[in-house]
Amino acid sequence: MAEKKNILFILHLPPPVHGSSMVGKAIMESELINSSFECRYVNLLMSRTINETGKPGLIKILRFIRVWFSVLGEIIRKKPDLCYLALTASGTAFYKDFLLVLLLRIFRIKHIYHLHNKGVKQNQTSKLNNQLYRYVFSKAETILLSKQLYSDVESFVKASGVYFCPNGIKDTVMTALPRSHSEKAPVKLFFLSNLMKSKGVFVLLDACSILMQKKLDFECNFVGGEGDISVDDFNKYLIDNKLIHNIKYLGPKFGNGKQEVFSEADIFVHPTSNDCFPLVLLEAMQNQLPIISTSEGGIPDIVENDKTGFLIPKNNARALAEKLEILIKNPEMRLKMGKAGRLKYEKEFTMEIFEQNLHEILQKVIA
Repeated sequence: MAEKKNILFILHLPPPVHGSSMVGKAIMESELINSSFECRYVNLLMSRTINETGKPGLIKILRFIRVWFSVLGEIIRKKPDLCYLALTASGTAFYKDFLLVLLLRIFRIKHIYHLHNKGVKQNQTSKLNNQLYRYVFSKAETILLSKQLYSDVESFVKASGVYFCPNGIKDTVMTALPRSHSEKAPVKLFFLSNLMKSKGVFVLLDACSILMQKKLDFECNFVGGEGDISVDDFNKYLIDNKLIHNIKYLGPKFGNGKQEVFSEADIFVHPTSNDCFPLVLLEAMQNQLPIISTSEGGIPDIVENDKTGFLIPKNNARALAEKLEILIKNPEMRLKMGKAGRLKYEKEFTMEIFEQNLHEILQKVIA
């Protein structure tokens, strides 16, 4: 039997819980990946909570030093045939990852990047960043979550050096039963993300205010941890805009608690202005919910406009309110879109499909 190729995975692992860390966890727990290769793992995340994300600090510098020496130790102990790096494309985290790329180049380790974020196009105007991007993306191949995201890196990455691997999630809904809704009950909207402006929290709140003015019968549940919006700020908005009876903040929920909210919801809303490939949309499709989101990042590959939901312009509360009104008034449309979303999830976004795609990519690159 041929000796297994060994891969060093430098990736994000929870906490905190977000798309990249959950994908990293899925890779580390993948039976297919771990049985096919000799795998070693190093956690690249410097933050331990959402509030730490994007903020510098001495503790994060010390954590990175530990990660850098961990990677060095893994290289010296057994030189990997391939290094998988969950590269951050912009911000201070990019400069941190650049130091790891230098280490891989010094030891001539073949490597592939898996981008769960974007920002290259926006930041390449800086002369320093332009030079760093040219160095980083030369002599490496790249995995993107969607063809929609290639334009972000096209100045530095040849199309021939790109692989596309959409994220997938485990099916936590054992039986995909048709949803129903009582005409007497208010239509339930569901938002699942940390309280962050970029996720469209205030856009949704503004849209709910418009729905209130139209005297539509609805409730909206917000689930997630605090981000750059505090619970106090959130509640103050509800009081100031007289939404306290229609909107509830339920805090972070996981496992059965989160699934319970999904099972009670009628519409999933994610009016994000900065995303790549939100896993929450896959969860909504898994739960047969129609989705209203934006044409941001790879979302057009997830949500089929007018079929599994609606795509609206970013930061447009009025457009969001219009689409919400349509779905609130049309239960049959909600059910039809939700069913179409479930079928799309089963066809394209299961964990098994993701693992198989990533496995094939790694095999091609390592060969």
